[in-house]
Amino acid sequence: MPKVKVKRASTTIDMTAMCDVSFLLLTFFILTATARAPEPLPVDTPASVTQVKVPDTDLGLITVGDDGKVFFGVKDRNVRARMLELMSEKYSVPFTDQERARFSLIESFGVPVRTLKQLIALDANAQTQPGLQPGIPVDSTKALSNELFHWVYSARVATKELHNVEMRVSIKGDADEKYPAIKKVMDVLQSQQVNKFSLITSLKSTVE
Repeated sequence: MPKVKVKRASTTIDMTAMCDVSFLLLTFFILTATARAPEPLPVDTPASVTQVKVPDTDLGLITVGDDGKVFFGVKDRNVRARMLELMSEKYSVPFTDQERARFSLIESFGVPVRTLKQLIALDANAQTQPGLQPGIPVDSTKALSNELFHWVYSARVATKELHNVEMRVSIKGDADEKYPAIKKVMDVLQSQQVNKFSLITSLKSTVE
């Protein structure tokens, strides 16, 4: 008796719905992604095997370049604006509302406070040109000449006022930087009784 052949059904799968979902997800990630701002003072950080994530909020970042330049920045825009107000009162340098708003967009800077207006007036690309910013003045005293001391202090006060928490501090230093430059920054922090801070490093492979 002859075999009855069973007609095979088509194995074609309609992928239209899958493609739609993929494009929707891709669009979502593109629209919600945050572009990383270029660093005005790029540094080559030393390597370590420690894997502790730097916090995204209530953080002050001090960057020390290979030529001893010191830059400072805070994460929160409102803290930046309030920090500038406090520095304006401290150094008797007035800033307009527009200047404070523009300054709140600058993640990191390295100029003396009396030339800050010129930096704020530049567009974002010009602000990050190599060699433009000479660094924040740092001395071993609490006088007005030690501007880093007062920037850090103002940022701590602003963070406490706005978020009611203590600002955490991280130091990002170049791997080729000499110890005295880093020590000077540490002395500024310790003069404010800030004895707990983190050093930012790049991840080192544990495979020999």
